[in-house]
Amino acid sequence: MRLFFAIAGIFITSQIDLLAAEAGMPQLDPTYWASQAFWLILIFTFLYLALSKIFIPKIKESIDDRENKIKDDLDDAQELKTLAEQKLSEYEVAIENAKKEVQKIIFDSKNKLNISMQSKKKKIEKEIEIEVKNAEKEIKDLKKDSLANIFIISEEMTSKIVEMVSGDPINQSSVKAAVLESTKKNLGKYL
Repeated sequence: MRLFFAIAGIFITSQIDLLAAEAGMPQLDPTYWASQAFWLILIFTFLYLALSKIFIPKIKESIDDRENKIKDDLDDAQELKTLAEQKLSEYEVAIENAKKEVQKIIFDSKNKLNISMQSKKKKIEKEIEIEVKNAEKEIKDLKKDSLANIFIISEEMTSKIVEMVSGDPINQSSVKAAVLESTKKNLGKYL
Protein backbone atom coordinates (compact mmCIF):
# COMPACT_ATOMS: atom_id res chain seq x y z
CA MET A 1 0.00 0.00 0.00
CA ARG A 2 2.86 2.38 0.77
CA LEU A 3 4.35 1.60 -2.60
CA PHE A 4 1.10 2.57 -4.22
CA PHE A 5 1.00 5.93 -2.39
CA ALA A 6 4.63 6.56 -3.27
CA ILE A 7 4.00 6.00 -6.94
CA ALA A 8 0.88 8.15 -6.84
CA GLY A 9 2.81 10.90 -5.12
CA ILE A 10 5.55 10.83 -7.69
CA PHE A 11 3.08 11.18 -10.53
CA ILE A 12 1.27 14.06 -8.84
CA THR A 13 4.39 16.03 -8.11
CA SER A 14 5.97 15.63 -11.47
CA GLN A 15 5.22 18.40 -13.88
CA ILE A 16 6.52 16.67 -16.95
CA ASP A 17 4.39 17.03 -19.97
CA LEU A 18 3.76 13.76 -21.57
CA LEU A 19 3.43 13.44 -25.24
CA ALA A 20 0.40 11.26 -24.95
CA ALA A 21 -1.56 13.93 -23.08
CA GLU A 22 -1.38 16.22 -26.01
CA ALA A 23 -2.42 13.48 -28.33
CA GLY A 24 -5.77 12.99 -26.65
CA MET A 25 -5.16 10.81 -23.61
CA PRO A 26 -6.40 13.00 -20.71
CA GLN A 27 -5.52 10.42 -18.07
CA LEU A 28 -1.86 11.11 -18.81
CA ASP A 29 -2.32 14.89 -18.50
CA PRO A 30 -0.77 15.98 -15.16
CA THR A 31 -3.53 18.44 -14.52
CA TYR A 32 -6.02 15.63 -13.98
CA TRP A 33 -3.72 13.49 -11.89
CA ALA A 34 -4.80 14.87 -8.56
CA SER A 35 -8.47 14.09 -9.15
CA GLN A 36 -7.61 10.70 -10.60
CA ALA A 37 -5.44 9.89 -7.58
CA PHE A 38 -8.25 11.05 -5.24
CA TRP A 39 -10.85 8.83 -6.87
CA LEU A 40 -8.41 5.96 -7.15
CA ILE A 41 -7.55 6.16 -3.46
CA LEU A 42 -11.21 6.61 -2.53
CA ILE A 43 -12.45 3.65 -4.60
CA PHE A 44 -9.66 1.31 -3.55
CA THR A 45 -10.07 2.32 0.09
CA PHE A 46 -13.81 1.70 -0.15
CA LEU A 47 -13.21 -1.68 -1.85
CA TYR A 48 -10.55 -2.56 0.73
CA LEU A 49 -12.81 -1.67 3.63
CA ALA A 50 -15.80 -3.42 2.06
CA LEU A 51 -13.82 -6.59 1.43
CA SER A 52 -12.00 -6.62 4.77
CA LYS A 53 -14.95 -5.66 6.98
CA ILE A 54 -17.97 -7.15 5.19
CA PHE A 55 -17.25 -9.82 2.57
CA ILE A 56 -14.15 -11.59 3.89
CA PRO A 57 -15.58 -12.04 7.43
CA LYS A 58 -18.78 -13.49 5.94
CA ILE A 59 -16.78 -15.82 3.70
CA LYS A 60 -14.54 -16.77 6.62
CA GLU A 61 -17.58 -17.36 8.81
CA SER A 62 -19.15 -19.57 6.11
CA ILE A 63 -15.91 -21.52 5.75
CA ASP A 64 -15.61 -21.89 9.53
CA ASP A 65 -19.24 -22.99 9.79
CA ARG A 66 -18.68 -25.46 7.01
CA GLU A 67 -15.52 -26.80 8.70
CA ASN A 68 -17.34 -27.08 12.02
CA LYS A 69 -20.26 -28.88 10.35
CA ILE A 70 -17.85 -31.26 8.64
CA LYS A 71 -16.06 -31.89 11.95
CA ASP A 72 -19.38 -32.45 13.71
CA ASP A 73 -20.51 -34.77 10.94
CA LEU A 74 -17.23 -36.69 11.14
CA ASP A 75 -17.57 -36.92 14.93
CA ASP A 76 -21.16 -38.13 14.56
CA ALA A 77 -20.07 -40.62 11.92
CA GLN A 78 -17.30 -41.89 14.21
CA GLU A 79 -19.77 -42.26 17.09
CA LEU A 80 -22.21 -44.09 14.82
CA LYS A 81 -19.39 -46.29 13.57
CA THR A 82 -18.36 -47.25 17.10
CA LEU A 83 -22.02 -47.81 18.00
CA ALA A 84 -22.46 -49.98 14.89
CA GLU A 85 -19.32 -51.96 15.75
CA GLN A 86 -20.59 -52.41 19.30
CA LYS A 87 -24.00 -53.57 18.04
CA LEU A 88 -22.27 -55.90 15.56
CA SER A 89 -20.18 -57.45 18.32
CA GLU A 90 -23.31 -57.82 20.50
CA TYR A 91 -25.12 -59.38 17.54
CA GLU A 92 -22.24 -61.81 16.94
CA VAL A 93 -22.18 -62.74 20.63
CA ALA A 94 -25.95 -63.25 20.59
CA ILE A 95 -25.70 -65.45 17.49
CA GLU A 96 -22.84 -67.44 19.04
CA ASN A 97 -24.87 -67.93 22.25
CA ALA A 98 -27.91 -68.95 20.22
CA LYS A 99 -25.82 -71.48 18.27
CA LYS A 100 -24.46 -72.93 21.51
CA GLU A 101 -27.96 -73.10 22.97
CA VAL A 102 -29.32 -74.78 19.85
CA GLN A 103 -26.49 -77.32 19.92
CA LYS A 104 -27.18 -77.96 23.61
CA ILE A 105 -30.89 -78.42 22.90
CA ILE A 106 -30.09 -80.77 20.02
CA PHE A 107 -27.67 -82.74 22.20
CA ASP A 108 -30.20 -82.97 25.03
CA SER A 109 -32.96 -83.98 22.62
CA LYS A 110 -30.73 -86.68 21.10
CA ASN A 111 -29.91 -88.01 24.55
CA LYS A 112 -33.57 -88.02 25.59
CA LEU A 113 -34.53 -89.67 22.31
CA ASN A 114 -31.80 -92.31 22.69
CA ILE A 115 -32.87 -93.04 26.25
CA SER A 116 -36.50 -93.23 25.20
CA MET A 117 -35.64 -95.47 22.25
CA GLN A 118 -33.52 -97.76 24.44
CA SER A 119 -36.29 -98.10 27.01
CA LYS A 120 -38.88 -98.78 24.31
CA LYS A 121 -36.51 -101.22 22.61
CA LYS A 122 -36.01 -103.10 25.89
CA LYS A 123 -39.74 -103.10 26.50
CA ILE A 124 -40.44 -104.41 23.00
CA GLU A 125 -37.68 -107.03 23.34
CA LYS A 126 -39.25 -108.19 26.62
CA GLU A 127 -42.67 -108.35 24.97
CA ILE A 128 -41.20 -110.29 22.02
CA GLU A 129 -39.43 -112.66 24.41
CA ILE A 130 -42.70 -113.22 26.30
CA GLU A 131 -44.54 -113.79 23.00
CA VAL A 132 -41.84 -116.23 21.84
CA LYS A 133 -42.10 -118.16 25.13
CA ASN A 134 -45.88 -118.20 24.82
CA ALA A 135 -45.61 -119.38 21.22
CA GLU A 136 -43.12 -122.11 22.20
CA LYS A 137 -45.44 -123.18 25.00
CA GLU A 138 -48.38 -123.25 22.60
CA ILE A 139 -46.33 -125.27 20.14
CA LYS A 140 -45.36 -127.77 22.87
CA ASP A 141 -48.98 -127.98 24.01
CA LEU A 142 -50.08 -128.41 20.41
CA LYS A 143 -47.50 -131.20 19.93
CA LYS A 144 -48.76 -132.97 23.06
CA ASP A 145 -52.35 -132.49 21.99
CA SER A 146 -51.59 -133.56 18.44
CA LEU A 147 -49.79 -136.71 19.67
CA ALA A 148 -52.80 -137.60 21.79
CA ASN A 149 -55.08 -136.81 18.88
CA ILE A 150 -52.87 -138.81 16.52
CA PHE A 151 -53.17 -141.82 18.81
CA ILE A 152 -56.93 -141.47 19.05
CA ILE A 153 -57.42 -140.85 15.33
CA SER A 154 -55.01 -143.68 14.42
CA GLU A 155 -56.85 -146.08 16.72
CA GLU A 156 -60.24 -145.13 15.34
CA MET A 157 -59.09 -145.29 11.71
CA THR A 158 -57.29 -148.57 12.23
CA SER A 159 -60.27 -150.19 13.93
CA LYS A 160 -62.66 -148.92 11.25
CA ILE A 161 -60.39 -150.02 8.39
CA VAL A 162 -59.90 -153.46 9.92
CA GLU A 163 -63.62 -153.65 10.65
CA MET A 164 -64.44 -152.69 7.05
CA VAL A 165 -61.97 -155.14 5.63
CA SER A 166 -62.77 -158.04 7.94
CA GLY A 167 -66.31 -157.16 8.76
CA ASP A 168 -65.81 -158.05 12.44
CA PRO A 169 -65.05 -155.58 15.24
CA ILE A 170 -61.55 -155.88 16.67
CA ASN A 171 -60.41 -155.78 20.23
CA GLN A 172 -59.60 -152.17 21.09
CA SER A 173 -56.66 -153.05 23.35
CA SER A 174 -54.82 -154.87 20.55
CA VAL A 175 -55.45 -151.93 18.19
CA LYS A 176 -54.09 -149.54 20.85
CA ALA A 177 -50.98 -151.64 21.35
CA ALA A 178 -50.33 -151.88 17.58
CA VAL A 179 -50.83 -148.16 17.02
CA LEU A 180 -48.66 -147.29 20.02
CA GLU A 181 -45.84 -149.49 18.84
CA SER A 182 -46.07 -148.17 15.27
CA THR A 183 -46.18 -144.52 16.32
CA LYS A 184 -43.24 -144.90 18.69
CA LYS A 185 -41.14 -146.23 15.83
CA ASN A 186 -42.21 -143.73 13.15
CA LEU A 187 -43.36 -140.64 15.04
CA GLY A 188 -39.89 -139.85 16.47
CA LYS A 189 -38.66 -139.18 12.92
CA TYR A 190 -41.10 -136.34 12.40
CA LEU A 191 -41.11 -134.67 15.79
